[in-house]
Amino acid sequence: MPEHVSIYQLTGMAVLALATVVWAIGLTRVLRRGRAAALWGPAHALQGLPYQRQAGPDLEAVQLTPAERDAFAGLVRQLSDGR
Repeated sequence: MPEHVSIYQLTGMAVLALATVVWAIGLTRVLRRGRAAALWGPAHALQGLPYQRQAGPDLEAVQLTPAERDAFAGLVRQLSDGR
């Protein structure tokens, strides 16, 4: 044991080393468990969520009156003036 190192420093270093080893083992187990869950696919990984639709919603179109079209064009001109 070195002369200038107290018993508290040695104990602290041993505790930190032990905590690091325990953390690394825990992280490895969590990552392996996550990898195993990923192999089952998304249907098994998130069973509580409903299935998502593959296609998006249908597009909607609204016919504007000429007055609404002019008002929209004026709004676009007003907002794009500074750019």
